[in-house]
Amino acid sequence: RLRAKNRRKRYLELNPSYFTSTTLELADPLLYDRTIRRFQTAAEREAEGRSKGFSGVMATDLWRAEAKKQALQEPHPHSLFTYSRGPGGEILEEDKDEVPMTKEEGKEWWVDEMTQRFLRGEDRDFDYREVDGNWRYDDPEEERDIQEAYFESMESDFDTDGEGKEKVLTGETGVQDY
Repeated sequence: RLRAKNRRKRYLELNPSYFTSTTLELADPLLYDRTIRRFQTAAEREAEGRSKGFSGVMATDLWRAEAKKQALQEPHPHSLFTYSRGPGGEILEEDKDEVPMTKEEGKEWWVDEMTQRFLRGEDRDFDYREVDGNWRYDDPEEERDIQEAYFESMESDFDTDGEGKEKVLTGETGVQDY
C-alpha cells in the first residue's frame, strides 16, 4: 500500500495538469464551489463555461445541487465542509474550519484535498492500476537512498585486516613481470 501511495504521489508530481482538468470539478462539486469557484472573476467563469460548453455547465450545476442534497443526508467523513437545512428549508453551509480567504489559499485547499482523495484511491474515473503497478513512478531519490544504505552496510575488508587496521602488503607487489 505504501509503495502504491508513493507511486500515486509521484504521478501527481509528474502530471500537475490532473488538478486543472474540468472534469475534476465533478469529483467534489461542493469543495470546488467553496475553494475555487467563489474566487473566480466573471471573466474566468465565462471562460470556464465556454470550455465546458452549455451541457457541461448544466451538468456541473446539477451535480452541485445533488451533492448538496447528499451532503445533508450522508455527510462524507473526509469533507472539509458540512451542510444543514435552515429554517426556510434552504441549505446552509457550515465550516469545520475557517474558509479560504484568498484565491491562492483556496487553490491550495483544492489541490491538497484532491491529492488526499487521489492517494486514498477515491477517483472513480482514474485507473489506478496504471500507476500502482508501474515501476516508472518509483521515486528515483528513494531508490538511490536504498542503494546507498546497502553499500554503506557492507563491510569493506579489502583495505583492512578485519579489525579496522590498515592492511600492510608484504611480498608480492602486484606488478606482473613478463
